[in-house]
Amino acid sequence: MSLGDGASGEGDGEYGGVGQTRTRLPDRPGDVYGGARRGRSSSRSLVTVVGVVVLLIAAIAFANRGGDSASSDGNGDGKAGATPTAATGTRPVRTKAGAIPSGYAHDQQGAQSAAANYAVALGSTGMFDTSQRHAIVDAVYAPAVAAARQSDLDKAYSNEKFLANIGLAKDGTAPSGETFVSRIIPAGTKTTKYGSESATVELWYTSLFGLSGEGSTNPVSESWYTTTYEMAWINGDWKVTDFTQKDGPVPVGRDQKASTADDMTKAVEEYGGFTYAR
Repeated sequence: MSLGDGASGEGDGEYGGVGQTRTRLPDRPGDVYGGARRGRSSSRSLVTVVGVVVLLIAAIAFANRGGDSASSDGNGDGKAGATPTAATGTRPVRTKAGAIPSGYAHDQQGAQSAAANYAVALGSTGMFDTSQRHAIVDAVYAPAVAAARQSDLDKAYSNEKFLANIGLAKDGTAPSGETFVSRIIPAGTKTTKYGSESATVELWYTSLFGLSGEGSTNPVSESWYTTTYEMAWINGDWKVTDFTQKDGPVPVGRDQKASTADDMTKAVEEYGGFTYAR
């Protein structure tokens, strides 16, 4: 029996009505729904099965081709562009500088992993503490630009007006009973330019920022950005030399109820971050 027959609406007594299942009776001479019909149904089923098998084989071939491409591009064959994130088997980092992963592979995958991990550090609450900020800048930026960036960032993060606007005290700490949240979650990376000594990497990410607490006037909110990092291969590792930032792409928001301040605080305290690898 084919679904098409059951929904045809033909007025034969063997139907229970439109859209209902037809029960096939034993073959009778001249039965229009008997043996002749069955042969046609078998032929149609065979064609359908063959078509599905062909599509499945094509899909598997396409998927395998995509995986090979991603692996080749991720290993730094000189091509620039985005590829689906896939496991390559390459260890993301070998060491760490303080709490920041370091020792990235000298290829596109290494440059993208470095950009993602450096962005997480630069967008963390550690940037609001002087000693932690200095350690982050020294680990992330190239030596030639680190000193200048350090000075600029010190001025920005010690600006009392800026700190007051986001609800922090002069020393960058949160008010009593509130938790300061500043976290970057990478969504994807791509290399737009690549050479053995330099790379340009774009990072698309979402950012959580604000104060979690019952009395917060600056609750934790979500934003989306794309940052372009200029990277240089220096002393056996990738370092940032410059960056630019732009808004989006921003997805459509869902109608989800915002969590309570207590739930948000628990999430930030209980869920740790990741070491990102392309």
